[in-house]
Formats: sequence, structure tokens, C-alpha cells
Amino acid sequence: MLRSMADRRWDGDERGDGIADASQLVDGADELIEAMRRPNWVAEEPELHLLPHLEQACESLPLRILEAQTTDDGSYEVRLGWTGGDEAGAGAIRAAIFALLGGIAEPATYVRQRRTGASNGSGAELTFEVVTGIVDEPPFKPHGHTLRLIVPLVARSRLSQLASWCEESARVRLQVWQRSRRS
Repeated sequence: MLRSMADRRWDGDERGDGIADASQLVDGADELIEAMRRPNWVAEEPELHLLPHLEQACESLPLRILEAQTTDDGSYEVRLGWTGGDEAGAGAIRAAIFALLGGIAEPATYVRQRRTGASNGSGAELTFEVVTGIVDEPPFKPHGHTLRLIVPLVARSRLSQLASWCEESARVRLQVWQRSRRS
């Protein structure tokens, strides 16, 4: 039976439904949500507490920090550039972001990826909304950090597309020429 796109969870999905719920993890998620609602839970000066770790992690990742600032809501907004080549799809960017978060993640962490439009009109971006913190783990007082990590989706450059087209065109011309010589 073919399923409509709305019934499929991914390409090739034939079941349409999973095997269980995730209720066994709700209590832990609720602990983080409760901590997030505490007044003054978000720590101050993320440029001192987070930025050095983000910079260090970027050294081994295909990301570089373009801009970082604390917003009015206390979130640390970090604009990142992709340095991993001509093309950066959502999966490659997500993998790099999760590796980046490994440098700053506290014991409780929430990450939400959203596709957003670029503020400068240059194209689509991925925005990762992140909350990471200590809920009630000694020896530290509960505290947390909120971040927005923003990375532009990078399409193949026009030059790269042209180079690929030229290579393919040359290959086809060579094949045609070789066939004509055999005849």
C-alpha cells in the first residue's frame, strides 16, 4: 500500500507509525523545563563562559564564528560560517553543530533545529535553539545557558556548478570522439 507524503515519516517509510512512545523520558525533560522557568537561571556573560569553548571546538570542525552577541532575552546568538566545502546540507550542518555543542553542553540539554530565512535576504539558514544547564547536580548551583546557533545553508557555488558542467561536457565530447574514431 502506498502512503501519502503526510503519512510517511521519511522517504521509504512503509509503516507510518512507530513502535512506542517516549514517556519514560518525560520526567527528565520536565526537570529541565522546570529549571528553565526559574528566575535568573540563565547565566550571565556567555562570552566569558561559552565563547572560548566554542572557539576551541570550531578549530576541529567545518565551522567558524562570524559574530556572537547576547540578545535582550539573555540568549547567546552565534552566527557561524560553513568552512567544509561548496555544499552544506542540513545533515552535515546538524552533525557539526552537535559536535560543537559537545564543547559546552551541561548535563541537561535541549536542541531544536528550525529552517529560517536569512535576515540579509541571502538565503535559507538553519537556526539551532539550545538550552543547556545544570538542573540539580552537585556541586554547582542550578544554572543554564540559552543559545541560538545560526548557520546558512550553502548551495554549490556557481563556479563549482560550471566546473562540474564543463567536466561532464568534456567527458561526453571525448566519448563521442572515441566512438567516431572506432567507426
